[in-house]
Amino acid sequence: MRKPIIAGNWKLNKTNPEAVELITQIRRDLTDVSKVDVVVCPVFLALADAHDVLLETNIGLGAQNLYWEDSGAFTGEVSAPMLKAAGAQYVIIGHSERRQYFGETDQTVNKKIKAALKYDLTPIVCVGEVLAERESGKAFEVIKTQCQGGFAGITAAEMGRLVIAYEPVWAIGTGKTATPAQAQEVHQFIRKWLADTYGQDLAQTVRIQYGGSVKPENAKELMGQADIDGFLVGGASLKADSFAAIIKNSLSAA
Repeated sequence: MRKPIIAGNWKLNKTNPEAVELITQIRRDLTDVSKVDVVVCPVFLALADAHDVLLETNIGLGAQNLYWEDSGAFTGEVSAPMLKAAGAQYVIIGHSERRQYFGETDQTVNKKIKAALKYDLTPIVCVGEVLAERESGKAFEVIKTQCQGGFAGITAAEMGRLVIAYEPVWAIGTGKTATPAQAQEVHQFIRKWLADTYGQDLAQTVRIQYGGSVKPENAKELMGQADIDGFLVGGASLKADSFAAIIKNSLSAA
């Protein structure tokens, strides 16, 4: 039985004081939640403050990106050992916005995954198709290519330490949501790819999140699908009440 994992990706939002306030509210709302792994992912600058507020709670801390080198002349970048020192346990890699706006490729995703694993950070690796790719019937082809490139050289043991997040890019921040059947179809495809590549036993252990305009209203039905193991939540994670409602609604279906 895979334990659900629900992560809030705050993107470029929340100053340090605002992050501390939001985490304090989330802590209050989720004190009795233990059957799901909860993660919050603030901006780099807020990681250390967030870590202090999250001590002795059941909520994990994640970063939104990293660079694959440990140190060096890479102005503006942040490395895995730096994230680890700030208290991060997870890191989002290959988010569609990183691919769209900052030139992220399957090859750089692969380097970042390996850097994260080296420092015992749990990668949340994003894959997903844009609207044109879905409408032209290439969604599965795109996702397979992203998996093959992103996970190149990753062993079965390492794959077991990862979380995969399926993001239909056309449903991020648009208000559109893949239907539960559409989301399940892609999650099932990813799990089959894992089984074909790493074996059925490993495939059944890897958690696959859904990310695309997740809200309290659709969380239960989405989580009720066989291969959906949680969510990567964007806008709805910026308010404690909506984030908590997604988690609690999910628990009733998990």
